[in-house]
Amino acid sequence: MNKIKEKSVCNIKKRSVLLNLMLIVLFLSPNFLNGQAREKKSAFTIARLKYHGGGDWYNDPSAIPNLLNFIKSQTNILTAADEKRVEIMDQELFSYPVLFLTGHGKITFSDEEAARLRKYLTNGGFLYVDDDYGMDKFFRAAMKKAFPDKEFVELPFSHPIYHSHFYFNNGLPKIHEHDGGPPHGYGIFHQGRMIVFYSFNTNISDGWADPDVHKDSEQVRIKALQMGTNIIVYALTN
Repeated sequence: MNKIKEKSVCNIKKRSVLLNLMLIVLFLSPNFLNGQAREKKSAFTIARLKYHGGGDWYNDPSAIPNLLNFIKSQTNILTAADEKRVEIMDQELFSYPVLFLTGHGKITFSDEEAARLRKYLTNGGFLYVDDDYGMDKFFRAAMKKAFPDKEFVELPFSHPIYHSHFYFNNGLPKIHEHDGGPPHGYGIFHQGRMIVFYSFNTNISDGWADPDVHKDSEQVRIKALQMGTNIIVYALTN
């Protein structure tokens, strides 16, 4: 009887060792590791567009991570923890469905950059631009180089981008009071699809930054993050 029990215990130990070995092989196998890499890559992120001309394209580095975290908490979108940074001529440009551009100063596109940005946007990409005061005329000129046949159209308050997740019945919220007057939201369209959204005279992305950066109230920051969520939800669903 004791021999039978010893044999049974021995078999259980063998099976346990074999199971552990199988798990080790599984976790170290290329297919499993590739699968893990794909899972990490599948998390949505926003690519910050690095441009030339002297403007501070890197402005408010905490903004996008905070927005991504807010989107993750308020929607079913799986987001990465941080932004990516990309130039128009980078090979991986087309890997990112949403680009973000901001700054205070001059922005220029070369002929090659203008043509490639146009190709990216007319083939499914989306660009969100937030004027941080001072880049408006430079940005408009750069976009005219990419789209000489198109004009910015001011969006009505009824546009879906103001209602895609949170409701903004009066359009864009005013986040910063650099200049007087109301905020404006403009779009560039291609074959009925909005490919560029441009917020002016509000500086939405400043409200995404850490609280101690611009000293915005919690109420103002929440409005900015909610509008940012709307922009991303709209970009991914239209």
